Amino acid sequence: MSALEAYVARGWHMVDVSSTQYVPGTGTTRGRTEDVPRWKARWTKSYNPLHCLAHSLNPRFYSEGWLTEDSNRVAPHTNGEISRERIKCFRRLFPNDDDYDKILDEYACFSLKSGPFEDLISLTKRYSSDPKKWWANFGVETPLLQSLAFKGLGQPTSSSCCERNRSTYSFINSLRRNRLNPSRAEDLVYIHNNLRLLSRSSSQYEDEKTKM
Repeated sequence: MSALEAYVARGWHMVDVSSTQYVPGTGTTRGRTEDVPRWKARWTKSYNPLHCLAHSLNPRFYSEGWLTEDSNRVAPHTNGEISRERIKCFRRLFPNDDDYDKILDEYACFSLKSGPFEDLISLTKRYSSDPKKWWANFGVETPLLQSLAFKGLGQPTSSSCCERNRSTYSFINSLRRNRLNPSRAEDLVYIHNNLRLLSRSSSQYEDEKTKM
């Protein structure tokens, strides 16, 4: 089990322990034993290369203050599992060999706290600063990595996108319009969402004539 998995497991263990129930008349408590492996299912669902990339670009996780809070914590660049997934992202996002080599060099400087990242102020601010603000202040000399950090760390932790997609799906495949096969319904949802995005680039969108 990796250090990051162990961290998630401890969190879910705390949830499971806190959800024990008192059994009347017995003086004992009954735990939700069926939920014990729940953390593993949640980890499998949420764990993907983009999560590892965002984790790798958060300067807080390289700071001495964060690493010394728990003896099991390690910096992202020393974790083999996270490093493999991060490399997958780099290769996918930078197919050009020159850009790929450059992003690897920039990340090496960032993770090893060398070059433009060896300044004392940037090192001390890693623990206390907001990640995006830290990159805005100290990432100017690594433009590819800075741009990637803004995108990766700027994603909100929310399920609203999934809920919006389900809402669109229910609008297209309703109880009265239920003869669509799944692939056709998915195509219509895809078209509807992209038309909505394209409409935002038109001048009429601001006048609410094409707003969807």
